[in-house]
Amino acid sequence: MVTIRTMTAADAAAVAEIRVSGWRAAYTGIVPQGYLDAMDPVANAAAHRERLASGAGPVVDAVAEAAGAVVGWACYGPCRDAGRDRPPGTGELYALYVRPELIGTGVGRALWIAALEGLRKLAGHERARVVLWVAKDNARARRFYERAGCRPDGAERSEEYAGTAVPEVRYVLDPLRAP
Repeated sequence: MVTIRTMTAADAAAVAEIRVSGWRAAYTGIVPQGYLDAMDPVANAAAHRERLASGAGPVVDAVAEAAGAVVGWACYGPCRDAGRDRPPGTGELYALYVRPELIGTGVGRALWIAALEGLRKLAGHERARVVLWVAKDNARARRFYERAGCRPDGAERSEEYAGTAVPEVRYVLDPLRAP
């Protein structure tokens, strides 16, 4: 059984390990291998602790826990594109990662549903939009979000990793609804 709860500083090391192993599993062949190899879970955990301690902004971190261990992490909050080409009140899923060996077990879906509920609360009403960015070549993630009802909205951008541009596509769920 998976339980979703708010992340605490005590979860930072587990979340960092999930994030780094998730990147290495999802982005091999998409992001330069040197970048993936250089990812440091200790430094990432410190960054999570610092951000949590600062209480910066309305960003929400949630963890999935099973048998007393953190097995997944989601981060969400206000849309970073709101006001540019997204209406105010739009929410954004910034990250969703599951221990690679647990992909396909329902942990990601549980985190997704919890994030949707959290975004509804942030929006203050049941009808809100959610966006998220996915690496264009990350077929597994794209299938996950498409099965959850999200669709590409035509927006694209690139993020640079170790000098390599990685194209991303924006997905939108509109109106926000539980899958």
